Amino acid sequence: MRNTENEMEETRFENITVAPAPHISRPVWTYQVMTDVIIGLVPAMAFAGYYFRIHALILIGTCVISCIVTEWICNLILKRPNSLGDFSAVVTGIILALSLPPGLPVWAAVIGSAFSIAVGKMVFGGLGSNIFNPAMAGRAFLAASFGMMMTSWTVPATINPAMPEISAVNKIDARTQATPLAWSKMAIKRKEPADVVNEQLKAMLMGEVGGCLGETSAIALLIGGLYLLIRKTINFHIPLAVLTSTFVFAGVVYLINPQAYIQPHAHLLSGGMLLCTFFIATDPVTAPLTRRGMWIFGAGVGTITMLIRVVGGYPEGVMYSILLMNAVTPLIDRLCRRTPAGGKPSV
Repeated sequence: MRNTENEMEETRFENITVAPAPHISRPVWTYQVMTDVIIGLVPAMAFAGYYFRIHALILIGTCVISCIVTEWICNLILKRPNSLGDFSAVVTGIILALSLPPGLPVWAAVIGSAFSIAVGKMVFGGLGSNIFNPAMAGRAFLAASFGMMMTSWTVPATINPAMPEISAVNKIDARTQATPLAWSKMAIKRKEPADVVNEQLKAMLMGEVGGCLGETSAIALLIGGLYLLIRKTINFHIPLAVLTSTFVFAGVVYLINPQAYIQPHAHLLSGGMLLCTFFIATDPVTAPLTRRGMWIFGAGVGTITMLIRVVGGYPEGVMYSILLMNAVTPLIDRLCRRTPAGGKPSV
C-alpha cells in the first residue's frame, strides 16, 4: 500500500518543474516576453527621438550595445553559455537609456550600462538570480558617480532646436524649464505656489518638457503599458498598486496644502512614474511572486516614491523606491507564502 501511494505521488508531481524567476504562467519563452517589453517601449523611444533628436538615438543605441557586449564578455569570462538570445540585455539597455538625461556623454552611458549588466545582473548569476533591477542599479551608480551630469536637463528640440541646458532657477517659458518635479521641489523648499507645474499638465501628457528620455510623453508610456497588459506580459496588480498609492498620497498632501503641493495627477504624469509603473516595477525577476505580495510591493514603490518627492531632498524617488522594494522582495515572498503542491507550508 505504501509503495502504491508513493507511485501515485510521483505520478501526480512528475510534470512540476522548479526553476528560477521569471515565472511565467503560460507557455512562452523568455525572449518572447522580452520582445513584448521592447515593443511596448517603442512609443516611448519614438517620442524621445522626436523631442531630443539624435541625442536620444545615440544614448539608446549606446546603452543597448554596451549591455550586449558586457553580457557577452561576462559569459565568456565565466565560461557560461551565451545568454544574449533572451533579449534581456537589450531590455536593460533601453530602460537604462530612457532613465538618463538627453545630454549625458556617451562614455558615461557605457559605464552605466557595463555596471548594470556586470554588477547588477551577472555577479548574482545572470537572469533570474539578480536581486535588484539591473537598469536601476546602473542608474544609481551613475547618479552617485556623476551627480551633476545626471541632473542636467536640456530643452526639447521642438521648443529650441539648439537644445540648451535648462534650470529651475531660470524663469523662461514654463515648457522649457527644468523637470516638473524639480519645480515642485523648488516650490516646497521656498514655500511658493506650485502653479507652474499645474500649468505644465498638457506638456507632460504630450512630452514637451525637460527630463530623462523616458520622462517625456505620458501618452507613449500608457500605450506601451496597455500593450503589455493586453498581451498579458504583465498583470494589473503592481501597476494599479503603484498608481493608487501614489495618487492617494499625493491627494492627501494636496488637500492639506494645495498651494505648496502639485495636483495628484501631475505626480502620475511626471518624472519616471509611468515608466516605473509598467516597465520597471513589473520586472518578474525582482518583484514578488504572489498576488498579495505584488499589491504590497506596488504600494511600497508608490509610497516611497512620494515620500522622497514630498519630504526628501530629491525631486524624484522612483529609482530609490524600486531598489528598496527589490531588497525586501524576499521578505514579502516569505510573508506571502504560496501553498505548495501537496499541502500547506510548515511554520
